[in-house]
Amino acid sequence: MAAWKIETSGVAHFLHRHLLGLIVSSYVLAAAAPGLGLWIKETRVVDVAVGPGRLSVSLPTLMLAFLLFNAGLRVRGERVRQIARRPGMMLIGVAANLAVPVLYVLTLVFAIPAWHNPEEAATILVGLALVAAMPVAGSSTGWAQNANGDMALSLGLVLASTFLSPMTTPIALKIVGSLSPVGYAEEFRQLAGRDTGAFLTTWVLLPSLLGILARYLLGESRVASVERRFKTLGTVVLLLLCYANASACLPQALGSPDWDFLAMTLAIVLGLCVSTFAAGYALARVLKADRDQRAALMFGLGMNNNGTGLVLASVALASQPLVLLPIIVYNLTQHLVAGCVNALFRRTEPC
Repeated sequence: MAAWKIETSGVAHFLHRHLLGLIVSSYVLAAAAPGLGLWIKETRVVDVAVGPGRLSVSLPTLMLAFLLFNAGLRVRGERVRQIARRPGMMLIGVAANLAVPVLYVLTLVFAIPAWHNPEEAATILVGLALVAAMPVAGSSTGWAQNANGDMALSLGLVLASTFLSPMTTPIALKIVGSLSPVGYAEEFRQLAGRDTGAFLTTWVLLPSLLGILARYLLGESRVASVERRFKTLGTVVLLLLCYANASACLPQALGSPDWDFLAMTLAIVLGLCVSTFAAGYALARVLKADRDQRAALMFGLGMNNNGTGLVLASVALASQPLVLLPIIVYNLTQHLVAGCVNALFRRTEPC
């Protein structure tokens, strides 16, 4: 048993240390050998007739639910109490996390239709709108911890934005959709429909709450071993989910690459990512936040839950796999920018 624990700990350390490289590797594998990833995406764990319709649950949806349950399981009670004692900065941060990327995407609404290929323009606009509408990424707490940031504030941004997402995500998509050119309306109608709120409630909010409840019922003494194993399994599930979603679009995008489309996607995605991190810094200055709070705000505003966006897009827009491309590019870009921001924070640490 002791040897097994040491081996598990070693695997967990390896996965944590090389996570970004492993995510990149999963995308490379998806481009070169997408077969298994497509099988994962198309597998239905449940597919039964219920009244006049059908209840269909895909494997990626269950994988997403596990990741959110795992995130909830890691929420400590004392951290929640810290958040409740000082919610002001957290709530302002949550509002900014939604407002800043939505405003960025709205500027694209008026500029991007000038692109010579309307279908490519729609792909980028819809993909970026999904990124903008997603809650704060759970991985932002890991980066904030590496930078010695305020963990109560960082966790509060994740929890509050996740709990509000069944309402805020459809609203953000409706705002962008209402101002978009007529040719883009159908994609936004599908994404902003009432099923999106139900999807986020069922597969994001509910698993998060169940994870928090499981920790409370198990107790802090018994949850440690479960949390350690689930953390390792969660990383593996995250990599499989990245691989499966990338398998749907990367072979098509890279098989006969349209270099101007790929370059524009990267430029727009990088602009959004840098803008959100910069907004976190500016907000911290306005609120007169200390160094630790500034780190939490920058990573919270700069990183969105793209796993949820990928699964939602693959469900709602299954016939348009290239919509996943801007989300995949953003997922990589936000970790690369986060790494640069983390290096700056580490350099400015007091000796």
